[in-house]
Amino acid sequence: MSGRIPLAGVVGHPVAHSRSPALHGHWLRRYGLAGHYVPLDVAPGDLAEAMAALPRLGFVGCNVTIPHKVAVLDLADTVSDRARAIGAANTLVFGPDGLAADNTDGEGFIENLRRNAPGWSATDGPAVVLGAGGASRAVVTALLAAGAPEIRVANRTAARAEALRDAFGARVTVHDWNCAGDIVSDTGLVANTTSLGMTGQPPFDVPLDRLSPGAVATDLVYTPLDTTFLSRARAAGCRTVDGLGMLLYQAVPGFEAWFGLRPEVDEDLRRAVLPA
Repeated sequence: MSGRIPLAGVVGHPVAHSRSPALHGHWLRRYGLAGHYVPLDVAPGDLAEAMAALPRLGFVGCNVTIPHKVAVLDLADTVSDRARAIGAANTLVFGPDGLAADNTDGEGFIENLRRNAPGWSATDGPAVVLGAGGASRAVVTALLAAGAPEIRVANRTAARAEALRDAFGARVTVHDWNCAGDIVSDTGLVANTTSLGMTGQPPFDVPLDRLSPGAVATDLVYTPLDTTFLSRARAAGCRTVDGLGMLLYQAVPGFEAWFGLRPEVDEDLRRAVLPA
């Protein structure tokens, strides 16, 4: 960077709601590093121009959020295997070989479970994934790589769940959304990747009375932090893991690539990132 202060940010439209500036800003202050992380509101029609301009302005990389996570793949010079499998990127690095695109969502999902449900393993038994959107693709990719023997997917729109099965193979099975409550028994993990239960969204309404006690339940939603899904799963005897950790752990690889230090996730970071 020839002495220039490294810059990074999050590119989206809109982007003011993002917690990433609070997250990365906390790490920069904690470690006393030179650098800045800023929100960048970029309209879809300006994405290509922005990606070309950012390195010239001193940016070493950025996160990407809605609606650019898919479109940015076409602008990348290199795409990681996991970003290609997921069909979306969330982390970009501007380097000597151009724009490198990666997706760390699945890594963040797995690390959150390993840290907050000690002893959990994807190989423990079948996993249930509720939802079949972009986040679920990252979760399925990560669970398959970690050795899950079967992933049962249920989604309100069956075609999206079937697309996951077609993309990832026989270990992914598709189940009717109206029967989602029947597939959560004898599982090691149940993950809610839908927006049901999020503040401002419809309530989570999948029956959980057949949950296996001792299974791990995790929700990608973190507003509120303790969702209806998690509280009901806990009442059924499950260990629960909230969704904030996934946000925090997915950020680790990008920060390390941009600022040269691998940061730690701890309670101070959680407090800094949680919405007031």
